[in-house]
Amino acid sequence: MKSIVLLLLLGASAFAEKPRIVFDTDITGDVDDVLALTMCHTLADRGACEFLGVTISKDNPLTASFVDAQNTFYGRPDLPIGVTRDPTAQKRASSYLKLADSPDYPHDLKSNDDAREAVDLLRELLAKQPDGSVSIISVGIASNMANLIKSKADKHSPLDGTALIRQKVKMLSIMAGAFAFCNHTNYHLEANVINGIGFMQTVANEWPEEVPVCWSGYEIGEALPFPRASIAQDFGYVPHHIVREAYLLHSGPAHDRPCWDESSVLQAVFPERGLFGLSVPGRVRVGADGFTRFMPPGKDGKGGKRDRFLTLTSAQQARVLEAIVQTTVQPPKK
Repeated sequence: MKSIVLLLLLGASAFAEKPRIVFDTDITGDVDDVLALTMCHTLADRGACEFLGVTISKDNPLTASFVDAQNTFYGRPDLPIGVTRDPTAQKRASSYLKLADSPDYPHDLKSNDDAREAVDLLRELLAKQPDGSVSIISVGIASNMANLIKSKADKHSPLDGTALIRQKVKMLSIMAGAFAFCNHTNYHLEANVINGIGFMQTVANEWPEEVPVCWSGYEIGEALPFPRASIAQDFGYVPHHIVREAYLLHSGPAHDRPCWDESSVLQAVFPERGLFGLSVPGRVRVGADGFTRFMPPGKDGKGGKRDRFLTLTSAQQARVLEAIVQTTVQPPKK
């Protein structure tokens, strides 16, 4: 029965319009980005969403090549890829991006210089979609999101960034911040925020009020440890698997890596399924030190209502982790 429920949950619906997703990632340091990108491909394979493209928010010369290699492995060699060229975006080393140089993972995009600029690609993708149809999944520093907000009219659209977001974006599902006790503290300064505080402040302060933002805090991923047994057992259907090898290079065989970014993918694709709980509407404020504070509306009803953050019960925890594992281990379509 559990498997049947999961298949119904994660399969395509004949009656619901597919979300159109863009995956904005800082795929460099942590490996949860790799698993989250895999989920985007799997959910598109299942017909649960339409996968429009990938933008990369951190600076490493191998990011575009690695993402292209993973996209090719999952049957989408021509999926558009954009990279940040913001000189203030964080530069980050990686333990696994070197897999892009492996002959086991063929791909066409050999250099970041050959990739699109991220905000230019975002503007083109948004401009081509129906109004209010795109769900952006942002799982890293917010450089691309902030620069999208500040972008000007161009050949893709006569609208500036804020107006283009307001017209085309359905929701922003963002992994950032902390909204409950986590990592042994009530004052956790989460990495996606503190590695680009100004960018995240721009998103928190200037993202259009009309476009919902769903924040997945550090506490959510911390409660969802990806099982090392799955890495050991579930990827052997090919001699070389880019997800398994990336995971082992980053975390080794004896670590259950928290699923921070994966949570934002699930919420973006299945926002109405009750996989997670949601806070009351309010606004997230980003302090000068990077601390994220959620501000519910006052008793007079005043205050923003754009933002909510994810919550997770023990029952939801088991269900979500199973969904993450199953959408990560599924083989690519032939």
